[in-house]
Amino acid sequence: MARALGAQISLSVPVGSDSCIRTPASKGHNNLSFHHTSWVSTSLELKGRTIRSKYQYKVLCMSVQEARKSKVAVNPIELEDAKEPPLNLYKPKEPYTATIVSVERLVGPKAPGETCHIVIDHGGNVPYWEGQSYGIIPPGENPKKPGAPHNVRLYSIASTRYGDSFDGKTASLCVRRAVYYDPETGKEDSSKNGICSNFLCDSKPGDKVKLTGPSGKIMLLPEDDPNATHIMIATGTGIAPFRGYLRRMFMESVPKYKFGGLAWLFLGVANTDSLLYDDEFTSYLQDFPGNFRYDRALSREQRNKSGGKMYVQDKIEEYSDEIFKLLDEGAHIYFCGLKGMMPGIQNTLKRVAEQRGESWEEKLSQLRKNKQWHVEVY
Repeated sequence: MARALGAQISLSVPVGSDSCIRTPASKGHNNLSFHHTSWVSTSLELKGRTIRSKYQYKVLCMSVQEARKSKVAVNPIELEDAKEPPLNLYKPKEPYTATIVSVERLVGPKAPGETCHIVIDHGGNVPYWEGQSYGIIPPGENPKKPGAPHNVRLYSIASTRYGDSFDGKTASLCVRRAVYYDPETGKEDSSKNGICSNFLCDSKPGDKVKLTGPSGKIMLLPEDDPNATHIMIATGTGIAPFRGYLRRMFMESVPKYKFGGLAWLFLGVANTDSLLYDDEFTSYLQDFPGNFRYDRALSREQRNKSGGKMYVQDKIEEYSDEIFKLLDEGAHIYFCGLKGMMPGIQNTLKRVAEQRGESWEEKLSQLRKNKQWHVEVY
């Protein structure tokens, strides 16, 4: 919608056509960059009346498709210069005190449980790479060690090294609130709830949080071949590192990393209301159909070929021939989520390998040797 002198005008732009959109020449940041710009005076016709504006308007000429695919500029680009990932810059005995920027509920009302997207301001002092984790020390005393702080809880980082504000000063976490219900009464027992997850989900902007790390090398995104294939399998909050990968691949304009390969995401959650970052992933499907695939496994809404609940391993089996072919061609495969996801996935992969006349143990050994196999479960 364009706003001028208290009136609104609806602009209809044909998809795929070149168009000129006028925007006020006010100060501010624009994350999109366009090839042709010029400054003109403007007049607006409203129901037969012509209103001449005293403002200058900037004419941005571009196609809708071009605008949609424009990537966001990031800084400081010096974050690309490090040869090795930062590791354990802050330890449990001397954590970094960061600040909560925002806490946003990610799931809908019909999702079982609550998952939050939490943005933390580290001021650029705790840099990290995609696929790494932060440690969080919740406030209070460790009940098992009176007088000592709580133990560190690890959370996969759900943003790129530039953070959600693209300036290298924030990091995002995807946290599910851990709530315990008594199996006999069915009532919540707050004394057994997750200490750290509830602290984070209950945090308010401005609250302080103690960080350690970053840690981890297993889930780092290999970037030696920008045209590689990356198969990502997540359950629930295991989506965190993959959100970082995909923002780096498709959202950010990173001078030293121009992704041209295939990213294939499998996400397993309970139902549609439980989907995490679905809008982001859907936009990549629209803008980069040749480079991104996205398959959802909704256990409470979908059925597998046997009529049972649909889990990620069922989706893997559905596309097994294609997945095995990609692995044979050098694709990387990643798994992140609750450790209970792996036995079912491993059994499925073993069964598929045997059906193909292959030894899964030998294949897995080769994948590990080639550094194509990446697992982070908790």
